[in-house]
Amino acid sequence: MPMRSTRPRPPEPPTATQPSVQVIERMFALLDALARHEDPVSLKTLGEETGLHPSTAHRILNDLAIGRFVDRPEPGMYRLGLRLLELGNLVKARLDVREVAVGPMRELHRQIQQPVNLSVRQGDEIVYVERAYSERSGMQVVRAIGGRAPLHLTSVGKLFLAQEDPQRLRAYATRTGLAGNTPNSITNLTTLERELAQCRRLGVARDNEELEPGVRCMAAGIYDDQGRLVAGLSISAPADRLDEGWLPKLQATAARISAALGYTPARA
Repeated sequence: MPMRSTRPRPPEPPTATQPSVQVIERMFALLDALARHEDPVSLKTLGEETGLHPSTAHRILNDLAIGRFVDRPEPGMYRLGLRLLELGNLVKARLDVREVAVGPMRELHRQIQQPVNLSVRQGDEIVYVERAYSERSGMQVVRAIGGRAPLHLTSVGKLFLAQEDPQRLRAYATRTGLAGNTPNSITNLTTLERELAQCRRLGVARDNEELEPGVRCMAAGIYDDQGRLVAGLSISAPADRLDEGWLPKLQATAARISAALGYTPARA
């Protein structure tokens, strides 16, 4: 009889639906189990439903609780945490605003024939999530969708910084060092504070060749149904071609997108 090999089989590679790290797979199982229950769940029940040893489940749940992905309303009982709601709301806002904004952005681009950008805040940066442009604009698009830039160097980023209180603004300045990209970049906190005060007064923000030499931008905010600034709409153009006549069109487009998200401006 032929001898069978006794060498152990190598582990199978993870599939597209299988996490490559075991602890992440176990974390997913626990979160799914918690999602099936409206009320807090005991460690024993979670262990039974996931097939995890209680000590393993307890250790993972403790780590999830530190990150606020899981709450412990009482000892030995667990439920989904508010951090999941916060992240879910962020995803919803960003997905919704992009979907709602595409049509108005393209319409604005047809009117002005310059790049129109949709950006959201992520930490100390803005992220470009959508863009309407064409080669006829005569301006090369440097930052593609998914690209990032520091808040203080961009028109949209200034809209978000203008909403910060003085303490948070100082903390941002300390974290980032207000590093500049061009000779026009604002790298001084006092100067930035004056710029942001103007943003608050006018309701719009500008980038005067602060991120890229030869490129100027203007931006207006997009607000959700709770009145929160969730994104910014900006026009980019060669520095010598930015037209102030575009500003009312930009503001009207941003207001149209905000209205589609349920925003109602406060009446004076």
